[in-house]
Amino acid sequence: MSTPAHAPLDDPLARERSHLAASRAALRAMREDVEALDIKDVTANWVNAEVLARQIDERIKALADLSGTPLFFGRLDYLHAPGAQQAEGAEGERFYIGRRHVHDADGDPMVIDWRAPVSQPFYRASRKDPMDIGLRRRFGYTGGDLTAYEDEHLSDPADVPGAGTTSKLLQQEIERPRVGPMRDIVATIQPEQDEIVRSGLGGTVCVQGGPGTGKTAVGLHRVAYLLYAHRERLARTGTLVIGPNRSFLHYIEQVLPALGELSVQQATVDDLVAQVEVRGTDEAAAAIVKGDARMAEVLRRALYSHVSMPGEPVVVVRGSRRWRVPAYELEEIVRELLARDIRYGAAREALPQRIAHAVLVQMERAGEAPDDRVQDAVARNSAVKAAVKAVWPAVDPARLVLRLLTDAEFLAAHADGLLDEDEQKTVLWDRPVRSVKSAKWSAADAVLIDEAADLIRRTHSLGHVVLDEAQDLSPMQYRAVGRRCTTGSATVLGDLAQGTTPWATRSWDEALAHLGKREGVVEELTAGFRVPTDVIAYASRLLPHIAPGLTPVASVRENPGFFEVRTATGPADVVTACAELLRNEGSTGLIAADARVPALAEALTAAGIPYLAPGEETTRETRLTLVPASLAKGLEYDYVVLDEPRAVVDGEPDERTGLRRLYVALTRAVSGLIVTHTAALPPQLAE
Repeated sequence: MSTPAHAPLDDPLARERSHLAASRAALRAMREDVEALDIKDVTANWVNAEVLARQIDERIKALADLSGTPLFFGRLDYLHAPGAQQAEGAEGERFYIGRRHVHDADGDPMVIDWRAPVSQPFYRASRKDPMDIGLRRRFGYTGGDLTAYEDEHLSDPADVPGAGTTSKLLQQEIERPRVGPMRDIVATIQPEQDEIVRSGLGGTVCVQGGPGTGKTAVGLHRVAYLLYAHRERLARTGTLVIGPNRSFLHYIEQVLPALGELSVQQATVDDLVAQVEVRGTDEAAAAIVKGDARMAEVLRRALYSHVSMPGEPVVVVRGSRRWRVPAYELEEIVRELLARDIRYGAAREALPQRIAHAVLVQMERAGEAPDDRVQDAVARNSAVKAAVKAVWPAVDPARLVLRLLTDAEFLAAHADGLLDEDEQKTVLWDRPVRSVKSAKWSAADAVLIDEAADLIRRTHSLGHVVLDEAQDLSPMQYRAVGRRCTTGSATVLGDLAQGTTPWATRSWDEALAHLGKREGVVEELTAGFRVPTDVIAYASRLLPHIAPGLTPVASVRENPGFFEVRTATGPADVVTACAELLRNEGSTGLIAADARVPALAEALTAAGIPYLAPGEETTRETRLTLVPASLAKGLEYDYVVLDEPRAVVDGEPDERTGLRRLYVALTRAVSGLIVTHTAALPPQLAE
């Protein structure tokens, strides 16, 4: 790749700036070319025109030059032409690595997409394995302007090693202050992360990663890579990112668009199963039983209890002839459908056709020659319809679950050997319910309805699903997610130490089994790029109590960050700590037990300090977010004030869950943490 002629030959930085300007101009030209397309005479009808217009619109959006987002962040100088390393005398090539592909008017590449095979050495090459790279150059930016570069001569034994996080520019990018939503890590992906990102579409990957190891970013970049490598297939089958709550999804929603991917849907598990309005809540004990995988079998038994063996024949009248299908033959048909183990609804739809076929066999034996139209007519015969209704009635999934939760005898009959008497009493409602609409369904009930609906009619499967913060899902929630990727694959992200629900995941093998992906591979990320050393070391004191045997995160940050534990006399001292941290550049989060949030909000208002709620986007003017501890998971801030650790622990139903919630809250800071307390700290945090 040639250097622009107008760049000074003796000033490398000027040459790189010149290439950046030329690349931006080329991207602008690419966008203008698409905008100028005239499709009036190309499409045959308005439907095709609409589809093509939408595709063009998406292409225009994908070619947007985002302000403040570097068009390229690295450069690779190959020793030989890629793919021809063994060819004698083959000249090397130079490639600029960026978020998307950019070419000039002749079609020659100005910037190579980071997902392309030729870009892989940017993330994987090392002194031990240079991957035919002579030079790897990283670029530093300030406000969108290219201001620095850093070279690694991977094939030069005299050069100082620069791979991994020893790179100064890499450290600066990782530690750069955060204002606004989560950003991509495409410029800082590490080799162990890149292996996961580029793993194939066919397999499911489960990533266990402690705070700051980048598991969420890895999952999102994996989606972007899969869309690049398998775009046509995933365009047909679809992709989905599932997060724990709306605040989290809002926080990550700009990552994929910044990488040029606009078609990925986002949802929570509650969104997936929203077949009824959730207006009620469960006690922890009831939610645990409802979320247990045994409930799937209870539902299956309850559903198929509606199927009964026919006791009477079916008599079909056509013209002057009467055709009789005896009860024993009907029973054979029903038993054969049950043995096939197909969905309840599909079997119910097949039953009238099977009965009609039995009638047609008799017609043929009698010398008639019926065709498919006759079979369809027989299947619609009132006598056949009546038999199907009696033998294999239609079942509404919500009504089925409602009956299980309100009819003790019905529940006992189908939970026998699965749930004991106490568990059955736990899930039974103690209030009369008139109808499905008036029922105060809980989130766990909605998952049961979704399970029942899938037993009746197969859930549509997507090509790939990313499930983040997976450690908090119940077995039944895993099954709900698994139904959305039965014919596709999944990326499961989580940290067993951060499980804060009473039904939190105990092992990833168990989780993958409930997801229906037993063959999934578990990968562990242990290098911490986000949380400072002192902060993660302090939080890791809790690990023996919340996740024994889990490998602690080892921070690779060169900047030790800021960490302090303070005794406070009241909310005023907490506000003072926030004011101190707000003097720094970047975002600040005040994390507190949910019950203490109103008092802290009042204190901040009295002090004249504006603040946001989780999910609201920080700005230069308002950089403080007041975060209930229950919503802190997955979020990150440059600086954090953690108020009253004891209250965070006491706000949960049991100490183990409370300590896990505290672990989450302690590990949200990127650059500094102040812990304020009036009550004694939990003993698990003692030296």
